[in-house]
Amino acid sequence: MGPGRAGALGLVLGLLLGVLGGAASEPHSLRYFYTAVSDPSPGVPQFMTVGSVDGEVFVYYDSETRRKEPRADWIAANTDQQYWDRETEISRGNEQVFRVDLDTMRERYNQSRGSHILQRMYGCDLLEDGSIRGFSQYGYEGREFIALDKDTRTFTAADAAAQITKRKWEEEGTVAERWKFYLENTCIEWLRKYMSYGKDVLERRERPEVRVSGMEADKILTLSCRAHGFYPRPISISWLKDGMVQEQETQRGSTVPNSDGTYHIWATIDVVPGDKDKYQCRVEHASLPQPGLFSWEPQSNLIPIVVGVSVAVVAVIAALAGFAVWKSKQGKKEKGYNVAPGSDGGSNSSNAGSNPSV
Repeated sequence: MGPGRAGALGLVLGLLLGVLGGAASEPHSLRYFYTAVSDPSPGVPQFMTVGSVDGEVFVYYDSETRRKEPRADWIAANTDQQYWDRETEISRGNEQVFRVDLDTMRERYNQSRGSHILQRMYGCDLLEDGSIRGFSQYGYEGREFIALDKDTRTFTAADAAAQITKRKWEEEGTVAERWKFYLENTCIEWLRKYMSYGKDVLERRERPEVRVSGMEADKILTLSCRAHGFYPRPISISWLKDGMVQEQETQRGSTVPNSDGTYHIWATIDVVPGDKDKYQCRVEHASLPQPGLFSWEPQSNLIPIVVGVSVAVVAVIAALAGFAVWKSKQGKKEKGYNVAPGSDGGSNSSNAGSNPSV
């Protein structure tokens, strides 16, 4: 992969996880995302795997490089070649399964050849009180397909085509049990390891830079509040009028990564120009000792915040739009390689008991 393509694809992955990383608002999370496309476009591999810890991409695999690779210094520094060889082997196996699954799905839905998208997402959370949770689900064409009910060891099917997979997996008898064990044991074990490996990076605190601007048109003033350069990802940004939150009137963008590993977000509100002094933007973040309040001061709009976004992202995001839509609906719901010499190997962090064909 050339440096230009690698950079563009890396930015796309960052944006994708920014859109999809709602679960990163939890104390600690380990996530894996698989995406397979039947008709890949330039810059979009036929299959790719992305792993993240607390919303930070740390491993990556695609069908063009065919190698699992580090995307964070802390994982590279704490693993050996055996780890990467084993993870590569797992990812290559998943790639083959997903290629077959795409053909199966097309036949089930009686679709012609063309562009079709199959995804899997799974992972675990370690909550502040020490409790854990996990999930595993598939999506097809940007819609929910089938999901694991971990507690009952059964599967929830979205439609008649998914019912076929549900019957197959439940009759097989061990699919749900293997995934449940992975989510409650192996996944949590590796999440703890990864948190220790990346402690200095993952637990850092960087304050947001906040800028409030205004633009008037047709007797409506649009106030915009942008927070830039903050870490960790969870943040609350809202507009207040006379101290009262204007939730319904506020429009927000997604929390999106910057190239340096920090994040940015925006929120706007339309107001009557004469009432502009009644409005404040409130920002709450782990790096701030207390919520910050910011008002529009026109004279302060001389220093813009530069956020670099490659034009190449547009085409790729369009190809993955279905994935983003599907995952955004999941926000309210809810492995890896040998470690460095001297550490216990354990089970692979990304190997959730295998990926059975649909």
